[in-house]
Parts: sequence; C-alpha cells; structure tokens
Amino acid sequence: MTDQPAHLTHLDESGNVRMVDVTEKQETLREAVAKARVRMKPQTIHLIETNQVAKGNVLEVAKIAAIMAAKQTPQIVPLCHPLPMTHIDVQFEIDSVEGLIYIEARTRVTYKTGVEVEALTAALIAALTIYDMVKSVDHTVTLEQAYIARKSGGKSGVVEFSPENR
Repeated sequence: MTDQPAHLTHLDESGNVRMVDVTEKQETLREAVAKARVRMKPQTIHLIETNQVAKGNVLEVAKIAAIMAAKQTPQIVPLCHPLPMTHIDVQFEIDSVEGLIYIEARTRVTYKTGVEVEALTAALIAALTIYDMVKSVDHTVTLEQAYIARKSGGKSGVVEFSPENR
C-alpha cells in the first residue's frame, strides 16, 4: 500500500463532496514545478524556432496562455481554492532532433494550501496551446508526460517526483 491518506479530503463524513476547510492552517511559502512535453515532427519544431507558424509566435502565446490559466485554476477545477498567486513562470526547452518541446511551469504563493494544481494547469495549457497553434501543419502532435516534479511548503515539506522513479 502507498502512503496515501486513509480518507479522501474532499468528502465529508457522509460521503458528500466539499471544499476542504483550510481556515485554521498556517500560511507558508508554497512552490510547485510541473512538467509536460509535446512531441511533433522535427520540421514543425523548425517552423516554431524560425517563427514561421501562421498563428504567431507559438512559445510566447503558450507562455501567456499558461500564466492566464494558472490564475484561473479555481474556475476550471472544482473544489480548488482561489490563491493569491505571487509568481508564475513558464520555460520551454526544444529538442529539435527528437521533435520535443519540454515545458516547465513554476508557481509560488504564500498561503494555506498548495499551488501544484496551478502549476500543472499552466504546463498543460501551454502544451495544449502549442498543439492548437501547430495542428494545421502537423497532425502527429501529442501531449505527453504531464506531472508535478516538485512541491514544497506545508506539512509535506519538499516532495520530488520523476516518472522514471516509479
């Protein structure tokens, strides 16, 4: 058995859905890093790198979309607390030989609850935006391996994860 909690926090004693009450929790600095990647043809990567995609600068649009999405997470993920986001950053690394764009989204807040859902939302929306902007020239685009790579703050302290560490 894994080290999961014995109960689901979004259910009350009767099994009804609820938003977790964080009123009594201490505010701490909380940070999260989420990663994702997008796979496409190397020729499509070349179009992105040389800014030849008809819809515009793919990575800049994806970055803006990711930041906006992280701020809107409570509106699209049920039961997610609205957070006073203090930092959102999105970076891209391109592997033109393999046809991959690696996405890393970092979020930070001083609050009573974690910020990892916002980081994951940012990474996924960046990936989805990349897909949307190149789908007309590349029908092979796939979104891959979205996950929380690191989170810190609160009771759990620092937690790191890599898909290779399963």
